[in-house]
Amino acid sequence: MSERSSHWQLQTIVSQLRTARDQWRAQNGRASGEQGGRELPSRAAMAEILEALCGALFPMRLGPVDLREESEDFYVGHTLDVALNALLAQARLELRYAARHSAQADTEVEARTIQIIQDFALALPGLRSLLDTDVLAAYHGDPAARSVDEVLLCYPGILAVIHHRLAHHLYRAGLPLLARISAEIAHSATGIDIHPGAQIGRNFFIDHGTGVVIGETAIIGERVRIYQAVTLGAKRFPSDEDGQLQKGHPRHPIVEDDVVIYAGATILGRITIGKGSTIGGNVWLTRSVPPGCNLTQANLQHDDGTQK
Repeated sequence: MSERSSHWQLQTIVSQLRTARDQWRAQNGRASGEQGGRELPSRAAMAEILEALCGALFPMRLGPVDLREESEDFYVGHTLDVALNALLAQARLELRYAARHSAQADTEVEARTIQIIQDFALALPGLRSLLDTDVLAAYHGDPAARSVDEVLLCYPGILAVIHHRLAHHLYRAGLPLLARISAEIAHSATGIDIHPGAQIGRNFFIDHGTGVVIGETAIIGERVRIYQAVTLGAKRFPSDEDGQLQKGHPRHPIVEDDVVIYAGATILGRITIGKGSTIGGNVWLTRSVPPGCNLTQANLQHDDGTQK
């Protein structure tokens, strides 16, 4: 140990950290050294995988700076090969971790892992076509957008949606941890928090985007546009007999086709926003609204100032 290191009492700190880890493992029923190597997927590895997948989906916009069209296919093929193999390794970690207390054989886990990543790879052309509708929705929905290229290169809402489309496929395929890591990487980069379980239709546009929150069980139709600081959240969190929060219950809004939700609106609970409705800025909403509704703070108030 170097003289400089001795200033930090590293031997003592390392020993105390080992004790803390051992205590945590004992409290959670995990013997020290039980698994040997890494148990869980790596956030850093997923960040590299997602960057590569974005480049493969949009090579001349999100790929390397020196890429030329004549080498596009070679770049896409090589990039996908590396990214999918890396994703396979991360998926293997998640599924092995999930199966560690089950009777599932390693061969079954491996076969399932390979099948999931094969299906993911085959879904990429369809995801690219779906993302094209989102890019066009942003371009047509924002008068400040000068080109679809600007939208793809600059708009945080598009980056968040690219990550979401990829994460949602992983979520539905049975890789919820990888999906959540993917969503949180986008959340960190954009300030837009979309749970990978949320179902989102075509032509989806998040304008500006900072502070947007979309919950796990939200369902969003086609041609929906939302602005910054919009929340599609849960109104309450039911508990079981032991006081533990119940998981998986539908608790977030359903937003039908052609809805616009302006900045700062908070929409809570399993309610439905009818097709073609407009929800004004800063509206707090906990009840369903019919199709074609135009809801603002003003028409949510009675004459005496109390809320309808």
